[in-house]
Amino acid sequence: MTTTFITGANKSLGYETARRLIEAGHAVLLGARDTGRGQAAADALGARFVQIDVTDDASVAAAAADVEAREGGIDVLINNAGVLGPHHPADQLTAADASAVLDVNVVGIVRVTHAFLPLLRKSANPVVVNVSSGMGSFELTHDTTRAEGRVVAPLYTASKAAVTMLTTQYAKSWPDVRVNAADPGYTATDFNGHSGPQTVTEGTDAIVALATIGPDGPTGTFRDRHGDVAW
Repeated sequence: MTTTFITGANKSLGYETARRLIEAGHAVLLGARDTGRGQAAADALGARFVQIDVTDDASVAAAAADVEAREGGIDVLINNAGVLGPHHPADQLTAADASAVLDVNVVGIVRVTHAFLPLLRKSANPVVVNVSSGMGSFELTHDTTRAEGRVVAPLYTASKAAVTMLTTQYAKSWPDVRVNAADPGYTATDFNGHSGPQTVTEGTDAIVALATIGPDGPTGTFRDRHGDVAW
């Protein structure tokens, strides 16, 4: 059975990804910062809850140690945890605001991936999926016919551009691991007050597809539910 660890999985895209992968036969380890919400989500889905705060070195190390002790290793890591950041005008954004967003959205991926890579390498088909966004695409954010081109969110967009580049560099560095980035698209979630036109299931299509690739699957790609994303 494929064992999959998902961060930020107690709600929205992470929760739906967990639900779909369990349905597909994966043993899902549901990672979340809040113990109460995380355990409730895991119980509802039939997953195992693992407490993890992606901004805390000790929490991430403890989560990896817990998984090593219980499961021995994992096959798939989905770095889904993320924050939008403050809704301030650009001229009011501070260095502290930037640090907080980047610590979750970018440094958090580095922190978790570093801790879980030894567990992934125990798999015959190790896979990493980083949840990025078309909001981090230079091309899409300059296309005013698209939602990505009409939203101004400097810190979130910068963080997601970094996630996509980090993904390609990891893929180049680790030929034994399939590492890809997924763009959920404009999906109805807490991030946007459930205003997105896509359902949460449609928003997880790319994540699920990339989480279920075989050893001959792609690596270093950036994809949404329709295919490769220009960036």
